[in-house]
Order: sequence, then C-alpha cells, then structure tokens
Amino acid sequence: MKKYLPIFILALGISFFSCSDKDDNLVNEEPQLIIKFAFDENQIRLDNLGQPSSIPANHAAQTPIFNTISAHYFELTPNAFTQLGDGTVLFHAAETVSGGDLAIDFSQSKIVSEGETFLSIPLREVNQGSYQYVRVSLSYQNYDINILNNGNNFNATLESFVGYNTYITSHHIGNNIFNINDNRLQGYWALGLHNYPYATSGQAPQGATTVPNPIATTSAIPQGSCVVTGKFTNNLVITGNETKDIIITLSLSTNNSFEWEEVNLDGKYEPTAGENVIDMGIRGLQPTYTR
Repeated sequence: MKKYLPIFILALGISFFSCSDKDDNLVNEEPQLIIKFAFDENQIRLDNLGQPSSIPANHAAQTPIFNTISAHYFELTPNAFTQLGDGTVLFHAAETVSGGDLAIDFSQSKIVSEGETFLSIPLREVNQGSYQYVRVSLSYQNYDINILNNGNNFNATLESFVGYNTYITSHHIGNNIFNINDNRLQGYWALGLHNYPYATSGQAPQGATTVPNPIATTSAIPQGSCVVTGKFTNNLVITGNETKDIIITLSLSTNNSFEWEEVNLDGKYEPTAGENVIDMGIRGLQPTYTR
C-alpha cells in the first residue's frame, strides 16, 4: 500500500440530547455494513495473478491453523478497470513515521479471529453503486504450524507481518517478547514453540509474498503491498434504501499458505537446519455477502 491512497475517516456524529428513548433506539438500530473474516484450508491455492498454483521444486508448504488476522485497508471496487483507490474506500488503518518511512502502526491494529466483526460502518456512509470486487490489504497473521527440530516434532505459533511496512514497538508469542522499535518490511516473521523455550524470527525475501490479484492486467497493485483482490459471485448492490445489515465475509485461502525452502527434502519445516521461510501470503480471497 502506498501513502497516496485516500484515507476514509469514519465520523460518527453523537447527539447529546434526545426527544425520547425511542429516538435512541432508532440510532442504535441503524443498518450497518459489517466485515468479517473466514479461513478456508480447502479453498483453491492461487498465485499472484489469481491462477491455481503448485508448490515449486525444492520448496515445501503446510496449511497453518489460523488464530487471528488484521488488515490495513478495505475497498469496494465497481469493476476490473477500477484502479486501486478509485473505488469506495471504507477503511485505512493508522500509520506512523516513528520508524522513519511511513508504516502501519501495529500498536493500533485491530486484530480479530474468524467470524469476529472487523469493521462495522453505517450503510448510509457507503456510496451507492454496484460492486464486483473487494480489495483488502492484509497486514498481520497469527497461526499455528508444525516444525521439526533435532528429530522431534513441535507445535509453534508464528506471527507474520505482510503489510507493505509495519512499525512495531514490540510483540510477543506466549512468554517470548520481541522488542523491535523499528519498521519491518513485508515478510517479517517470528515464532515460538509451545511448551518449549525456543523462539526465533526472520525476514522472507523481498517480493516473495503471494498477493492474489485476478485483475492484475487491468488494475495493478503496488509492489510490496498485500492488497488481495476477490470477486463477488453476484455484484454487491448498495441502493441507499437498506433497512437491514449487510454482512460481507472475506473467505481467505490458507491452503499451503506457509512455504519454505527445503534443506532436507522431507516436507517438514526445520528452522535449525537452515530452512528459510519464503512465502506467508494468503492464497486467495472469495468474498460473499448476506442481507
């Protein structure tokens, strides 16, 4: 995500007087556009162009068990020719220059689990129109993986920072504290074993994070961003006359989304053997909605 993208400021006017309790209830019941995430290990594994993708030679991958996720940007896009930022931008997370360059402020990130509301916006604030695509810039992932160390299998929790640039004061995995106080480019990660005193961190290669964009030929995204694009089966139409909530569920493909370069060709991730993390990108986005 580049800093030229427009920032959508959510302004809720709060009245300090009311004629009756009934008026308050009407305000509280105002229909909302609600955004939630779902994780699907069986969803098709896609590449950067939104095409089915296999695991490269001398690489291996596993499907992690997702715990939580966060996003930096959300946009509804009318069609495949709408350029990034020219759709209806509904969310742009806090950024900072505390680490030098502009970066996502991790300390202010909203982190949610599957099915939890990430964003809720009054529908009256959403531009009327017909929307074919959703674009969401993912920034943070927390999931469990399996690793092999000295012939023993362990469970670990991994934190993956896939936003274009993230300013992190500190983050922690269990009792393991990672003090950063600096920016980290897309691909920074850290892990800690469950019930065992081992933790480590690293950086995936620049440009290696998969960011599926099936409309790349007509509407590209900036290099190094994590703006994943997905198409509604049927266009989402906002008329301005909605009386009920619209819930958008962003189903993310986690199918073999954690990928590394093998040293020992055994299909098991062995960080102590020098096996490097290559890719932590989500492998596809399928948005749906209910009214």
